[in-house]
Amino acid sequence: MDMTPAAILPADPDALLFGRIWRPDRDGPSLVRVDGDRLTDISTRFATARDLCESASPAQALRDATGEDAGALADILANTPSECRHPARPWLLSPIDLQAVKAAGVTFVTSMLERVIEEKARGDRQAAVQIREQVRALVGDDLRDLQPGSPQAAQLKQALIEAGAWSQYLEVGIGPDAEIFTKAQPMATVGAGSAIGVHPASVWNNPEPEVVLVIASDGRIIGATLGNDVNLRDVEGRSALLLGKAKDNVGAAAVGPFVRLFDGGFDLKVVEAITVTLSVHGPDGFIMEGRSAMSEISRSPAELAAQAVNAHHPYPDGLILYLGTLFAPTQDRGEPGRGFTHAEGDEVRIGCDELGTLVNRVTATDRVEPWTFGAGALMRNLAKRGLL
Repeated sequence: MDMTPAAILPADPDALLFGRIWRPDRDGPSLVRVDGDRLTDISTRFATARDLCESASPAQALRDATGEDAGALADILANTPSECRHPARPWLLSPIDLQAVKAAGVTFVTSMLERVIEEKARGDRQAAVQIREQVRALVGDDLRDLQPGSPQAAQLKQALIEAGAWSQYLEVGIGPDAEIFTKAQPMATVGAGSAIGVHPASVWNNPEPEVVLVIASDGRIIGATLGNDVNLRDVEGRSALLLGKAKDNVGAAAVGPFVRLFDGGFDLKVVEAITVTLSVHGPDGFIMEGRSAMSEISRSPAELAAQAVNAHHPYPDGLILYLGTLFAPTQDRGEPGRGFTHAEGDEVRIGCDELGTLVNRVTATDRVEPWTFGAGALMRNLAKRGLL
């Protein structure tokens, strides 16, 4: 994997970035700021990413924080992939820690129709080909101007019910309430350079390239990063009640490489115009490319954030929110009509100029580095270091 700074960082050299690294000399993680080609450990000022994000002005707080040099960015990035890691040197982690990890589903028309197809195919990717044509013949695929929850959306809903084509995925795609679900537990996300996990029993799965909002407990959207909402399409297609099994697996929530905080040159309007690119390079020579344009999202990021955190759904440690994806791969890999699914060793790159590049390699969930360092271990480590 290309883990050089030039390949990983945003195009803007003035982007205000924070992340987390594992420090073997501290036997635990540290919060870091990107300062050019160096990383500055600011954990004596902010013990956790959660603490920084909960400050009154995270951008100013990050700029003002003092700390110690943690090493060269290039060296730490190069030491991150587990297959070439020196265990006595620091490596990159996911940039978030104690925040809840939530995701919004069915936020783009294409992905909404693909969820309908999954449901009707009951997880059978071969049956999905014919169903895809049937659904699009009935519904069409140009629903971009349809406002979820509007009278026009209600009329379409009624027409689909009468045609016997209504789906729970259309309900959250064009109805008044967004789908907001738990993607992973706090401390369970993986960062750039780490392996991502696909359950070995799955035969129909895919990456989901997404913009991820970073939201404080009071609902303020304070920054953004990239995410891969790794999904088992066959499992979710069998039943929406299996969403947890399809989504919440070890290594299945990738976030990074760094969080870019909102400041004078980067805000929510910029996020709303981002186009995320995706590439998958397989060890078999297979290549797939795609894109997801935030301009085509059905609900605004601000609306999704407001539905995720509010008086009815408080998150005292804040949260991150995957915003969903336009990308839903139908490209065949191998036998015609079988569609796309991951292979062991696939390299997945998700990127944009504004946020950098999140790169991961696919492996089976039972071969991902075990997740053993949770919130309790973090608290014990920080207390031992005198940071609490």
